[in-house]
Amino acid sequence: MITVKNQTLYLLLTLLIVVMVIFGSKAYTQAKAYEDATFSLAGHMSAENLAEFQLKDLAETLSLGFYKNDKKENLEKLKEEQKIYKKRSQIYTLYAMLALFGLLLSFFLISLRVFTFFGSMGALVTLIFGLITPIMMVTIHKEVEYLGDVVLSFESKGVIGSIVKLFENGDTVVAVVILIFSVLVPIAKTLSLLFVSIFMDSTFAHGIVKFFKIIGKWSMVDVFVVATFLVYLTSDGGGTSRAEVEAGLYFFLAYVIVSMLVSLSADKMLYRLKG
Repeated sequence: MITVKNQTLYLLLTLLIVVMVIFGSKAYTQAKAYEDATFSLAGHMSAENLAEFQLKDLAETLSLGFYKNDKKENLEKLKEEQKIYKKRSQIYTLYAMLALFGLLLSFFLISLRVFTFFGSMGALVTLIFGLITPIMMVTIHKEVEYLGDVVLSFESKGVIGSIVKLFENGDTVVAVVILIFSVLVPIAKTLSLLFVSIFMDSTFAHGIVKFFKIIGKWSMVDVFVVATFLVYLTSDGGGTSRAEVEAGLYFFLAYVIVSMLVSLSADKMLYRLKG
């Protein structure tokens, strides 16, 4: 029988999942806006555009202010927008992580079965945003005399974007490996944990947990690190590299941690059921 206390806890956990979805969506939106603003800014910092900027800046100086360098104003506005998008993305990601932390704390208040269910839901949310949100932004730039800091190339990719680019570049084997272990296996694992929490009396549930315990050490962290560096290595060379971690990395790493905890919870739950 479900008590009033348990009903309240379940409602609270459901609300935490909803909060994660809301702030995860906001973090994704702002991260994409930051990506677009940075891409636009990188375009303004090409050699050709910087040369035009310097000429307009000189014209403004020689005209004693009668001629306005509108490009300069647009550039400053774009930089401000970029900072705002980045800050918002970080804040919304933090809020989503705090909601996830609250979800994990429920381990001490609810049964293993309920924790496995809600933990799997939380893991699924972080996995989805971890896959679609940019994880790393790489800029190749070079200091050029008279022009200043010239951007030679700009790349921003998430896990899905990295896989697509690898396929496009002909690195099919690597792309397939990352697709399997960083996308398909995590999705299957999370959905299976949900199945286990709902049908824990099924003999199939025991086999699922055992299977993912065996392959778990081959997936997630190592392959994801490889995927991250592949985004870096597939960028064009020719200058100094500057890499910047994006919100997607935090969501994906959160999934890795939560999925491990939920797997242990499911394993313990089924062990007690056997006993």
